[in-house]
Amino acid sequence: MNAPLVWLDAELRDLDVVPAGVRGEFVVPGVVPTAGLDEVELFLPGHGWGDALGGLLARMPSLRVVQTLSAGVDLLGPLVPTGVTLCNGREVNTVSTAELAVALTLSSLRDLPRFVRQQETGTWEETWGENLAEQRVLVLGHGSIGQHVGRLVSAFGAEVVPVARTAREGVHDFAELPALLPTVDVVVVIVPLTDETRGMVDEGFLAAMPDGSLLVNVARGPVADTDALTAACASGRLRAALDVTAPEPLPGNHPLWRMPNVTITPHVGGNTHSHAQRSRRLVRDQLARFAAGEPLLNVVAGQY
Repeated sequence: MNAPLVWLDAELRDLDVVPAGVRGEFVVPGVVPTAGLDEVELFLPGHGWGDALGGLLARMPSLRVVQTLSAGVDLLGPLVPTGVTLCNGREVNTVSTAELAVALTLSSLRDLPRFVRQQETGTWEETWGENLAEQRVLVLGHGSIGQHVGRLVSAFGAEVVPVARTAREGVHDFAELPALLPTVDVVVVIVPLTDETRGMVDEGFLAAMPDGSLLVNVARGPVADTDALTAACASGRLRAALDVTAPEPLPGNHPLWRMPNVTITPHVGGNTHSHAQRSRRLVRDQLARFAAGEPLLNVVAGQY
């Protein structure tokens, strides 16, 4: 009996991710191999397929699993055929995304962007910042990244207010947000993009946040209403630190770029040099589990 055939993003070619018991082929996004389409059982597609990926997945009769290296599956999920298991890559970006969330928080509280602008003009002008240790931080989203954000800000002495879709011991649910938002200094958004969370950070959400408070979004741009966020920041009432925007990339003429109380990074939450090795560990372990018929990691949809 032949070992199962898996197709993997070509960027993984040099990472030694294929264990014994698996036939691995590396696929360049947009380039479909001439043979093996009807044999592929697991597929890890790279970026660059776009909507064409849905049509390709539908042409794989033996497909059982689609794996992604992203924690978010909002774009890929709708393309996966019924009955095919979808697994995400939350371990790959958990630490790096959580660290960026905390870095953006610290940068905003200590007003580091102001000092960068002053450096460009050779200006020495002191200002007063805020300690993270004195803040009450609401972490909206209690998956692996949100939990790590909580651990990190707790280490600085901040009080963490965890919020998730479903309440559990020590964790609030979405329905409690109207009561919680007026009591916090920082809101870190790290929920997945779903029908329920799309536009969650709207005019009412922002109005409930106290004057001078900070919104940090490292989730997905459409979780926030960009017009409402722009208005809140333009008024000077709120501050924002955004690794994601809607649309994305944010147009160069968008007013958010020029607001001194807004920091923008270009969706780089997972972009650290440890990404390759974290990817290798996850993919190699997942493929070994797949070949052995063992339970898979990070199943987010379907059954295996």
